[in-house]
Amino acid sequence: MTTTEPKPVRKSDDPKFRERLTELLLECGGEPGTFEGDLISDLALNVFKLVTDKRDAGELKLLNASFKEMRYAYKVFANHQDRQKISIYGSARTKEDHPDYIACVEFSRKMSERGWHCITGAGDGIMKAGHEGPGAANSFGLAIRLPFETTANDVIAGDNKLINFRYFFTRKVIFVSQCDAFCVFPGGYGTQDEIFETLTLIQTGKSPMVPIVLCEHEGGDYWKHWENYVRRSLLDSGLISPEDLNLFFISRNMEEAAAYIDNFYKNYHSSRYHKDDLIIRLKHRLQEGDVARLNEEFAKLVKKGEIVQRGPYEVENEFMDLPRLAFTHTKHDFGMVRRMIDRINEFEAQDTDGLHPSEIY
Repeated sequence: MTTTEPKPVRKSDDPKFRERLTELLLECGGEPGTFEGDLISDLALNVFKLVTDKRDAGELKLLNASFKEMRYAYKVFANHQDRQKISIYGSARTKEDHPDYIACVEFSRKMSERGWHCITGAGDGIMKAGHEGPGAANSFGLAIRLPFETTANDVIAGDNKLINFRYFFTRKVIFVSQCDAFCVFPGGYGTQDEIFETLTLIQTGKSPMVPIVLCEHEGGDYWKHWENYVRRSLLDSGLISPEDLNLFFISRNMEEAAAYIDNFYKNYHSSRYHKDDLIIRLKHRLQEGDVARLNEEFAKLVKKGEIVQRGPYEVENEFMDLPRLAFTHTKHDFGMVRRMIDRINEFEAQDTDGLHPSEIY
């Protein structure tokens, strides 16, 4: 009796296997050796590692479905990168005659008139109000499949910017990664989960700094009670820092709420890290005296050296014409970073007319 030798299995990290992945990348139009090409090769490599990891069907289904959802969502948003976007959270139970619903329609309309797209969870209540104000043309819907909530609201239904999700976590990634601001209206467990996760991501530096405004109708007390809890149970117990209160703003006036978001981007443009250096891109150069004031007021944020005004780093490839503020960050006190952005927006821009580019940077 003879036995059949098991077929040898090539490990996915074998150099020859990587060569085959490179060939496939080239066939698909990818560019091996580039940063993006290497990332795609690593993604493919990790997929094949699931074979030797011997993962079960349930885990493979979750990985497959979540990857598909995120890939498709990124593809949809990639066609609309020319405009800023705001994610609006709130209860699906809010009736259309409720003052919060009416306030959300007003707020989302004001943001649309300012040139923004509005992202909501595509359901009824506040989510529908966030679409009703701007209309479907200026809206994105991130729907979640639930046993009791199977269709999108009638504003966004059928629009090509409606995306359906199976998992809350993939949906949250898109909510956060694709927006430049957050607005939150009163809601239940889901809304509280969303606002606290958003605050946590920004507080810990895991998400870019963006404005967060908490809204409700005139005379409402939902956010008053919420802030009371945050101050008494979290701040007074030492579970958050006083600077963390800078991460949100409460408003019962929709024009004030929209203006708050406008002001965040008055001079601040965006930011990124290069190693430990925080690079803050500005729309307009600051006066040198104001840079000195930032060094005095926010020295706690600087690990070494000082805050300097400069041009782009060599590793950057975006917004190359914008001036920068940069410093080696402690990677702590992100609530103070939020306050620093407010301070930057308070300063008058330097008049650079007639200056040589070398003098601007």
